[in-house]
Amino acid sequence: MMDVLAVLAGVLAGERRAVGRAISMVEALGPEGREIVRGLHPHAGHAERVGLTGAPGVGKSTLASALVRTLRDDGRTVGVVSVDPTSPFTRGAVLGDRIRLNEHFVDRGVFIRSMATRGHAGGLAEATADAVLVLDAAGYDIVLVETVGAGQTEVVVSQLVVTVALVLMPGGGDAIQAIKAGLMEIPDVLVVNKADRPGADLMRAELEGALGLVSWEGGWRPPIVSTRALDGEGVGELAAAIARHRAHLADDGALEARRRDGLARQLRSLALDRFGRRVDEVLEAGFVEGLVDEVLAGRLDPASAVDEVVERADRPARSGS
Repeated sequence: MMDVLAVLAGVLAGERRAVGRAISMVEALGPEGREIVRGLHPHAGHAERVGLTGAPGVGKSTLASALVRTLRDDGRTVGVVSVDPTSPFTRGAVLGDRIRLNEHFVDRGVFIRSMATRGHAGGLAEATADAVLVLDAAGYDIVLVETVGAGQTEVVVSQLVVTVALVLMPGGGDAIQAIKAGLMEIPDVLVVNKADRPGADLMRAELEGALGLVSWEGGWRPPIVSTRALDGEGVGELAAAIARHRAHLADDGALEARRRDGLARQLRSLALDRFGRRVDEVLEAGFVEGLVDEVLAGRLDPASAVDEVVERADRPARSGS
């Protein structure tokens, strides 16, 4: 087993084994992971961070694989964090990218890591931010975060990355759903994948109409890119659109502001996650069942029961234990 100092040194030297070990440590959410994050944080902040998000079945993983191939052809090194859904029953994850991204596993310029959401709202694992930091500190040029399709709350990915690409496909009503869910203000690039399917032109027209309803600040209007991930069609255009967005932010002086805003929202999200873990740790099953009995019997209202849960969860923190 590698100790923390050895892992830190290995990550900074770009050693793949150390990178994998570091991500495992931060994913465990324990004291070793905290040390890893503290040690690597001063060395991060250089990678370009890109998010791919969208509903299940739109082809995000296939598109991610094609995008990695294009970036590698340009000589860029790529770290990929692929977040998969966790079963609420078994706590196991699908980890489908092991199949869809397998062509890159022998490439020393690519590092791929699957992570499970563990029920985390927003489609991102609690430790995803730290995994991104590890890959950034390890020297990868681009860190690509592919999120599980979890609906509107999946916009959490924008906390971790500078450029968000929203992937949609024709025929599934994705454009209308994106408009209804308020997702149109989140992406920096819109991707119509599986663009050879019927309805692709109609989808582009719907998206153009939706973009016209939003007031875009900073002079950037998300481009719409059509792709066929299976054969790589349009993926070069997607990579170019992502590069243009980052260049626009840099030229406009908005890159630092984007990072600050994402970090502020990330800190709030992580604080909520940590409190949620404390609730799970300190609440005995009997205590919860007792509250349920009281609410069902009409002796306690739900809001008051929640007050008791919060007080019990906060007690160890206030007592210093």
